Amino acid sequence: MANPEKLLLVEGETDKHVALNICANLSPPIPEFPVLAKNGVHQLLDAIYRAVTSEERTVLGIILDANDHPENRWQAVRGRLYDAGIDLPLNPLSAGAIVDSDPSTGLPRVGVWMMPDNQSPGELEDFLQKMIPADDAVWPLAQSYIDGIPKGHRKFKEGKRLRAQVHAWLAAREEPRPPGLAIKSLDLSVDGPLCVRFTDWLRDLFGETAAPSP
Repeated sequence: MANPEKLLLVEGETDKHVALNICANLSPPIPEFPVLAKNGVHQLLDAIYRAVTSEERTVLGIILDANDHPENRWQAVRGRLYDAGIDLPLNPLSAGAIVDSDPSTGLPRVGVWMMPDNQSPGELEDFLQKMIPADDAVWPLAQSYIDGIPKGHRKFKEGKRLRAQVHAWLAAREEPRPPGLAIKSLDLSVDGPLCVRFTDWLRDLFGETAAPSP
């Protein structure tokens, strides 16, 4: 059973299953913690104060997308945490931010990871693209397919082009599947530098003795 004192907040179900399946492929595993998927970034931001100030909380992780303006997104989450008594660094850290618990206040240890890499504009799919094996022969074809769609027929915004490419690549798997299952089946690799940095952040935040649960 997951430890109710620990919690990982994410924007949605896809983020949740990506995190769970990355952790499931780790050795040694990470201690159990529940993952709560909110219905978008605004709902996640609104949930931060209560998640921090919950009496039983000892560890809180937050994963959210940088999108087009990492500085604005960082200040949004930093402001919510400050209101709850947590002083997040002024700027994001490339390895992910972690603020230790404060026994004098009873506030939990809090960590924040901003997709894709805590520095760049982007979202979950930018992170997933780094998990595609470097020698994958289908990835250039998926890119070319999306790039070849005439602009007048594209149903996605230009800023979402990489997201479309990643999902075109996922659709070309032996069994087309969502990202979490693609990680579980090892189509997406957890061994790349960015994913290793992410899992190091999770280990530092949650510890190393058991596996996360759905």
